[in-house]
Amino acid sequence: MGSIAFSGKAIIVKLAYRYGVDAVTLIMYRMLFALPIFATMAWWSSRGKPPLTRKDWWGVLGLGFTGYYLASFLDFAGLGYISASLERLILYLNPTIVVAMGWVLYRKPITRIQALGMAVCYAGVVLVFGHEINIQGANASLGAVLVFGSAISYAIYLVYSGQMVQRLGSIRLVGLATTVACLCCLLQFVLVRPMSAAIVAPEVIWLSVLNATACTAAPVLMVMMAIERLGAGLAAQVGMVGPLSTILMGVVILGEPFTGWVAAGTVLVVAGIYVFTRSGR
Repeated sequence: MGSIAFSGKAIIVKLAYRYGVDAVTLIMYRMLFALPIFATMAWWSSRGKPPLTRKDWWGVLGLGFTGYYLASFLDFAGLGYISASLERLILYLNPTIVVAMGWVLYRKPITRIQALGMAVCYAGVVLVFGHEINIQGANASLGAVLVFGSAISYAIYLVYSGQMVQRLGSIRLVGLATTVACLCCLLQFVLVRPMSAAIVAPEVIWLSVLNATACTAAPVLMVMMAIERLGAGLAAQVGMVGPLSTILMGVVILGEPFTGWVAAGTVLVVAGIYVFTRSGR
């Protein structure tokens, strides 16, 4: 349920873009409605716990900026140029980016099976991207770069959040980091847009409420509860339903084409991630 709810975010963003709103305004509304939920989560999980040190606060600020603000903004911006299906497949490469960063930063070895899984994943994305660029033109390249930047930004969060999760707890860290991200998005809107830009179609408001609750706050909690009960490995394998649900909703709700190229690319990406995660265990 968490993976399917997460995958609905791209569909809602694409629907909102049909009403002439831009990425800065749209992400501002999403975070505005999500802020009370995440602030409450941070307060609730901090009860009875020792206060954060200065080092902890710097860590929370950095992780909130990279993992939730920058990753979300680049993702929203990229969705203005590519389909929801390609966006989800690119974001699904995140585990491979984490492992690649581990090799670059800490010299953690990459096994041959992992390398094979990574190669299959990226071949699938290139296949879908090649089909997309024939439809969208050069804009598809910009959109793919923005979304891939989002995946890298979130991978940075995952790489550097390990020690803080152990020290603060997952719910407390997520609540604090996402609260920071919400404030960053609100500040960004105030700095780069006139207040008149906040006047949008009523449909954008309702889509943003749905995005903040059903596709942001709720799946965060559901995935965390799943990891607690299943473990990260099995939860990641169950999460493979995410790209498939995005493609299905894109076809049914947005009317995006489902071609043999998209099907073949999706099979390659999902199969590659399956091989990659199994070998990582």
